[in-house]
Amino acid sequence: MATRAYILIETAVGKTNDVAGRLRPMPNMKSVDTVTGPFDIIAVVEANDLPSIGNLISEGMHKVPGIVKTVTCLAVGS
Repeated sequence: MATRAYILIETAVGKTNDVAGRLRPMPNMKSVDTVTGPFDIIAVVEANDLPSIGNLISEGMHKVPGIVKTVTCLAVGS
């Protein structure tokens, strides 16, 4: 069973669409939605295991210019 995470993303002012466009083609990315509220984007990722999700975040997402902060919420049920 795949591991799913919801990643709440805060972007720099004016960078939300650029960040969303860079995230969408990343491996294991299921959806990338721009939203209103305290965060600018909510991304949903699925991978075979938790280390794969961690790698996507630290080696992929955190290198995207314009991302200020991420909060990762792991799904614990279906």
